[in-house]
Order: sequence, then structure tokens, then C-alpha cells
Amino acid sequence: MPRAPRGGDRTRHPPVLKKYGQHFLTDERILEGIVDALAPTTADTVIEVGPGRGSLTDILAERSGRLVAVEIDRALAEQLSEKYRGRANVEIVQGDVLETDLHALAGEDFLLIGNVPYYITTPIVFKALEPPIPLRSVFLVQREVADRMTAKEDTESYGALSVNVAAVANTEHVLSVPASSFKPPPKVESAVIRLTPRAAPLVGAESLPAFRTFVQAAFGQRRKQMQRALRTIRGMSAEDALAVLSRAGIDPAARPEVVSPEGFARLFELL
Repeated sequence: MPRAPRGGDRTRHPPVLKKYGQHFLTDERILEGIVDALAPTTADTVIEVGPGRGSLTDILAERSGRLVAVEIDRALAEQLSEKYRGRANVEIVQGDVLETDLHALAGEDFLLIGNVPYYITTPIVFKALEPPIPLRSVFLVQREVADRMTAKEDTESYGALSVNVAAVANTEHVLSVPASSFKPPPKVESAVIRLTPRAAPLVGAESLPAFRTFVQAAFGQRRKQMQRALRTIRGMSAEDALAVLSRAGIDPAARPEVVSPEGFARLFELL
């Protein structure tokens, strides 16, 4: 099967659209490293979020059994459709990934990858964690977000995002990516993270929305001790808050940033 032209061809690209937070990765070594982190095979279906000009798409098309690329920019989607018109294993979908039913596109068993726009990273990550969760997900994100996603309790970057991701997936920092690797270069450093579903999620699928709301509310009270935060969030008496925290094995004087994801899951279940 002939290989599609790589990103260095002479195709005239549509203009960069700032409203979509477009920064195109051009470093070949890092592009290969991102796909290596996903480790697709010809037996896998892969969904790519925001293929842009196709730099990752070129590599994924060679290493995946089936590739579905979802691009919001209509001009880029049309260009990609033309580029891959002769590739039976590549499908280009023009649309907003946040409004796209990924499971309808790929079924239950698929891999997910993307250089995601920084301004909507968290919604895309949460969508990726909606059951059934992809077998593996690899995202290129802002370094600060990667730090938050991989942070452990009682560290500076630990917060609601850390807990909500850890409740259903294991997160790994795979690569650091300098701003100079992009055109145009962003004003921040980036990183590649890999998400793998937990064998036993801390929270059931049906409870995830409520759990996320609860965790967000707790970290909205992060300067307060857990007993007082719980009273504020749930309108509980001091005695009831103390009792439920004791049953969850959480120090009532602890603040949210020192409570582990497992601790939040136990507390949520008791509540």
C-alpha cells in the first residue's frame, strides 16, 4: 500500500485558526514517539482527535488497522479527505469531537490519540474516560495539565483533575515537548501523557458525573479542613461530618489536597 505524503510535502495548507487553538507539531522524532506511546497494531482501530495537517495521521495510517480522524476545521478536514482518498483504512470525519459519539464510530475496543487544543483539554480527557474507556489514550497536552493529571496527593499540582482521572485510569508522563517543536510555537511547554483504564475503577460508571461534581466542590473548599468542607458542600452537621470522615479513614482536620483518590472514593460511597 503506498504511503501517504508526509508533512513536508508542498501542499498549501489552510490558514491557522486561533479560535481552535491550532499549533501544529512538526518534530518528526516526537511524532514517532507519540505513536510509539500508543503502540497501535494492524489489528487496532484508532481514533485521532484533531489531526490538523496530518502529521500524526501519516504515521498512524501506516501502523493502524483502521484510522478515524475527527477534525473540527472544515478546510483541514476537506484537505485530509482529499489526501487520504485512496486509503481504504482511513476515514476523515468533520466535526467537534466533544459532540461526536466515539463509540458509534469505532465500537467498544479502540485506541484514542490526539494533539488536543489546550483550551478544551479537560473536557476532551473526561470524554475519553467515559465508559467504555479506550484501551489506551495518548494525548499531547500543556505541561501544566500533564503535571496535574499525574500528580499524587500532598503535592503542589494535585487537585480535582488528578482525582477524577485517577478514579478510572492510570496516567503516565511519556514525553516532554518544547514549544519550538510546533508551528506556530505556543507560549507554554507541552507533554505527552498516556491513560490506561484501571482494572477495577474506584467509582462505578453510573456514579462518575456525581463523583466529579463532588470532587470539584471539595477542591473549591481546598483551604478548609475536610470536616468543614463537607459541612459546606453537603449541609451536614459537625457530628455527621465527623462520623462519615471517620468511617472513610480520613482525618477531619486534613485538607482536600492530602486526601488520596481512594479516600475520596470511599467518602463518596459512604455519602
